[in-house]
Amino acid sequence: MNATTKTETTDETAAEAQAAKAQAAEAEEAAAEAVADDEDDDADLDALLAAEEAEEAASSTGIKSGAAAVVAAALGFLSLSGTWLGTVEGARETLNGQVNLTSTASTAAQIKEGYVDGWHATAAVGGIFALLALIVGVVVIAVVPAFGTPGRKQPNWIKSVAWGGIALGVVGLLVAIATYTGFFAGTPVVPSA
Repeated sequence: MNATTKTETTDETAAEAQAAKAQAAEAEEAAAEAVADDEDDDADLDALLAAEEAEEAASSTGIKSGAAAVVAAALGFLSLSGTWLGTVEGARETLNGQVNLTSTASTAAQIKEGYVDGWHATAAVGGIFALLALIVGVVVIAVVPAFGTPGRKQPNWIKSVAWGGIALGVVGLLVAIATYTGFFAGTPVVPSA
């Protein structure tokens, strides 16, 4: 081997060593970037999970309020339309009146025991449903926002349904009171013979 060949071989070896060092430096930079990207990804993932948990916690309050508002509206509707419980209680009161009625009872007593007491029982059950609608509606409108998430506004549909439940409860309560007192239709009076 001559000196020129040795110099070229040494230069090639030095160039290869320098290229290997450059590749190693690039690999280290790439690894450092990958670690930084992974840390950024982990931080992004943690932030995303925290945001989802906060959103879930905030939306769960809306779900409960919305369900309560729907319950208020349903109770108000039931106070006006009547319930199975009201029908059963009215029939039970009528049956009790007929069982306890004597054959010598006056006509007014027969009407009261046979019919009026049943109407009163049905009206009382309707009034209870109306009162429950009022209570649940007021809780949704006034109490839940006061103790809910600060700065979080209650959705409008929840307020609307709750106000509807309150309105139905008021009307149901007025109808129950009017029915119980005989405002709509008084007790039938049998004319004297």
